[in-house]
Amino acid sequence: MSRRFFRSFVLPFALVAAAGATVAKDPVAAAKPTIVLVHGAFADSSSWNGVAGELRGKGYPVVAVANPLRSLSGDSRYTASVLDQITGPIVLVGHSYGGSIISNAAVGKAQVRALVFVSAFAPEAGESVADLAGKFPGSSLGDALAKPVPLPDGGVDLYIDQARFRGQFAADVNPGAARLMAIGQRPVAEAALKEGSPGSAWKGIPSYFIYGSGDKNIPSAAMAWMAERAHARQAVVIQHASHVPQVSHPHAVASLIEAAARSAD
Repeated sequence: MSRRFFRSFVLPFALVAAAGATVAKDPVAAAKPTIVLVHGAFADSSSWNGVAGELRGKGYPVVAVANPLRSLSGDSRYTASVLDQITGPIVLVGHSYGGSIISNAAVGKAQVRALVFVSAFAPEAGESVADLAGKFPGSSLGDALAKPVPLPDGGVDLYIDQARFRGQFAADVNPGAARLMAIGQRPVAEAALKEGSPGSAWKGIPSYFIYGSGDKNIPSAAMAWMAERAHARQAVVIQHASHVPQVSHPHAVASLIEAAARSAD
């Protein structure tokens, strides 16, 4: 294989990989906003599979960001770099800690036309995930965490104990699927949850909220309070749903995202 061929093939591929994902835009999809999905702590991009499949089936370009879960500022910069690779309007969607990411990554991004918070934090500047999680009673996440894993920089990574994962995080998900989610969960650096939010893009971008009344990570009272503070255009409560409605109720989540996308056209 010639060096010239190697360069022509590998370099474009590397640039695409750095963007986090590729979107093949057909003529129908090109007329629709791109949906960018940002997962939260203790999850990964596969948690969006049901939602992404439904949206793709309706012609929406979809990108699922591999959230690093290392620091709020760093994760937000990474997500912003993904947004910079996308042409045209964007609907930015965040789950859980991912809500803090989209609240910052969208700052100054005119192409982001709507924010969708899926059981997600929507912090004011200076607020941390830890601050918001403790603002209202009802979260049992702290008791469900496994022993922290030390990091070389002196910090720690947090996981949910696998034996408690379904009850805490995904109570309305099929037991077999929840077991695999527990095994494949992505840890979050504790420091990321304690870092104050630099910005609050929801103040200038239309926002939408959807969450479950049975969420044990973020109390539903906290979600309702954040949605009201953000003057959400629509707030959907799924009765008895867990912290991952995008897994257990993908149609409801996709429908709200589509509503946000239609408003962004």
